[in-house]
Amino acid sequence: MRIKPAILILSLSLTLTACSLDEWTNQSEPSEEPPAEEEQDGEGNGTSEEEEDENNEEESEEQHEDANPEAYADELEEKVDEDGLTVIEEPDIKEVVVNKSRKLPEGYEPEDLVTPDVRFPFEEDLPKKYMQPQAAEALENLFAAADEEGMELYATSGYRSYDTQKQIYDNNVAERGQEEADKFSARPGTSEHQTGLAMDVTTPEMEYKLEQSFIDTEEGEWLAEHAHEYGFVIRYLEGTSDITGYEYEPWHLRYVGEDLSTDIHETGGTLEEFFGFHAE
Repeated sequence: MRIKPAILILSLSLTLTACSLDEWTNQSEPSEEPPAEEEQDGEGNGTSEEEEDENNEEESEEQHEDANPEAYADELEEKVDEDGLTVIEEPDIKEVVVNKSRKLPEGYEPEDLVTPDVRFPFEEDLPKKYMQPQAAEALENLFAAADEEGMELYATSGYRSYDTQKQIYDNNVAERGQEEADKFSARPGTSEHQTGLAMDVTTPEMEYKLEQSFIDTEEGEWLAEHAHEYGFVIRYLEGTSDITGYEYEPWHLRYVGEDLSTDIHETGGTLEEFFGFHAE
């Protein structure tokens, strides 16, 4: 695993119709320089810094309300490989959509990974403890809130390399056959875990297993209701396998950031639907 200086992570606002989203891996922050007309006014325009901040906040809120995230999919110019899979153009941002038809670029690895300070059911320093920094911090906040409510969550599986996912997938195919394995196991290059933005969670009550009955526990119910408050969504919702390609996974948390998680949660839908990757 490579631990490198922190990458620039784009905080994608919902002003997706107003920007072209240049480059996922090293995209610059939106310029803080004012437009030419405002710049000409300089400091002599009689507007205080406090008033300017208020105006900027109001403008940002208006843009957020008018944004159409579904336009995002239409703006991408991504290539399709020989297997018919779309190769993700910008894999490093927290809004990236990875699924069975959208694969990460060959050799992709997140450049910066850290271990969240949360409970794990094992002591070893394994790669699956790691996440991208923003996701790790958000998971710590989520666990802290769950602890205050008397919950006992454990993190079990975060980052997985391409090679690790290949081994897992091949083992599942060998044990259950490819058709069955494809219902719950990602082919290498198409797993969210490879992004470092996902974490599977469980409880002692579940004997640390990942099963759909997790939703029947207090922790499972709490996550379904509150994960979005900390920047996460339940990635694979019940009844959406025709969209996501996977069966219901109430344990699979995917970090998208607090600026988007509540909006996605309130739609009751998937990332594919929210960002326009699923035709109605």
